[in-house]
Order: sequence, then C-alpha cells, then structure tokens
Amino acid sequence: MNQQPTPASNESAFNRMVPWLLCGLLISSFLWRTLTAAHEYPGQSAQILEMVVDAACLIGLIGVRAKLPAWLFSVALIAGIGLFAIRLHSDASWWTGHWMYSLPQR
Repeated sequence: MNQQPTPASNESAFNRMVPWLLCGLLISSFLWRTLTAAHEYPGQSAQILEMVVDAACLIGLIGVRAKLPAWLFSVALIAGIGLFAIRLHSDASWWTGHWMYSLPQR
C-alpha cells in the first residue's frame, strides 16, 4: 500500500535536446554555406565571431558525444570540421565562410 515515488531524472527536457540542437545547427550551417553563394564580405569582427561560434559548437558537440547516436555524432563532427575546411577554399571563402561567392547583377 505504501508506494514510494520513483526517482525523477535530474536531466531536464532541455538538457536532452542540447546535443540534438548542436547537431542540427552544425549540419544545417554546413549545408547552407556549401549550397548557397555569399553576396558580400562581412566585417572582420563578424568573420571572427562566426568562427568562434563554429568552434564553440564543435567543442560542445565533442562534450556531449555520449548522449548521441554514433552515426549522428560522426555526421555532425564532419560538418563542423567542414565549416573550417570551407574557409580554406579561396580568399572569398575565408572571409564569407561560404563555398561560392558571386555578385548579383544590378
């Protein structure tokens, strides 16, 4: 008759979603920067901020790898490394973070 409550998990729904959100952010950012052309150069502070955010997401992904399926972690890790590899493609890619750069016709 005396039922004791089961211990609740001290991991909130938000904490369970963070690894999935990091994967989604890295993969979608990689696809966006690979498949769309940039049309203007950002300022140097915006360029550095983008690289810092990408690095922080990559470090965070490595930190939560135990909570993810191995295949998803691998895809997100490749996408995160690919974000930095894109910047080595050309001078325009270094500044924009996109694989392609073009100026629209006026």
